[in-house]
Amino acid sequence: MAHDKVEQDDWLILYLKYLLFVFNFFFWVGGAAVLAVGVWTLVEKSGYLSVLASSTFAASAYILIFAGALVMVTGFLGFGAIIREDRSCLSTYFCLLLVIFLVELVAGVLAHVYYQRLSDELKQHLTRTLSENYGQPGASEITTSVDRLQQDFKCCGSNSSADWQHSTYILSQEAEGRQVPDSCCKTVVARCGQRAHPSNIYKVEGGCITKLEQFLANHLLLMGAVGIGVACLQTCGMVLTCCLHRRLQLHCH
Repeated sequence: MAHDKVEQDDWLILYLKYLLFVFNFFFWVGGAAVLAVGVWTLVEKSGYLSVLASSTFAASAYILIFAGALVMVTGFLGFGAIIREDRSCLSTYFCLLLVIFLVELVAGVLAHVYYQRLSDELKQHLTRTLSENYGQPGASEITTSVDRLQQDFKCCGSNSSADWQHSTYILSQEAEGRQVPDSCCKTVVARCGQRAHPSNIYKVEGGCITKLEQFLANHLLLMGAVGIGVACLQTCGMVLTCCLHRRLQLHCH
């Protein structure tokens, strides 16, 4: 009877090890995905960050990068703990899973809070940036961000090209008679902004605010979806880790 119980325990431990190994593989892949989304956000889309009033969007991306890197390191630790059946390593693995879960929770809350106030922030800040900061000394980063924004999204002005009529840059001598910046032009050439005709510049309904808001909203949803997916995996992993740790403890006694 005791022999049968030992065999049953061995079978349960083996079964839990395989389940946790499979989980850990998908968990590691999920970590790589989180890291990739965070890096892609900062590398490919960092040019838009200068036109945002707060650093919440960038902070969410940095948190994702940290969480993704931690997930990948934790994944390697998990593989070693499972193969060696080391209870102390399993305990460390569980603690790291919990820390990562809390980090992703913070990132999710930040993304949700930012999503709620995204529209108001853009309407207030982008219009002011275009009228007061564009083309000004010491604001080259903002100028480059706005130029890239208008070219990438094929738009002109905050709400429309008419917004540029009140711009400090357009009203200055540096504009050289431009009605809009050259980045508003469909084909950018020197001083093309002197002719604000629909055949020459982008006349998009809603201006750049609408397009940037949609872009940021989609990006925040993507970050949230990836984070939620990994968090769900972590819940399963923590349960499996507890079960395996408990069975190994009973097996030793």
